[in-house]
Amino acid sequence: MTPRKPGSGASGDSSGGINPHEVFEDRNDGGYNAGIAVFSYIVGGIIVWSLIGWGLDNLWGTRWIVLLGALLGAAGGFYLSHMHGLTSHRSPTGESNADGGPPTDGDSNAK
Repeated sequence: MTPRKPGSGASGDSSGGINPHEVFEDRNDGGYNAGIAVFSYIVGGIIVWSLIGWGLDNLWGTRWIVLLGALLGAAGGFYLSHMHGLTSHRSPTGESNADGGPPTDGDSNAK
């Protein structure tokens, strides 16, 4: 059985006995998905580069490269998420606020 749109009952009226579980909602979860992606990039970078640092620490007999690897992984994860455009603030139309240039309404902080 395919879900019916509201107002498409058997007689064409809006009281056509629609099951609320059959009506799909169009949700925009882009902010949530971008947050999960940023989190994954940063945590993944920390884990991978910490393991590389741990291996080099064991190989060379040091104890500080694992910390350097974790910092490098966090910075690399943030860099990747920034390069993929996940950390920029976008308006609901999908355009960046910086695309419009300076404000022209006279409310500028520049003196």
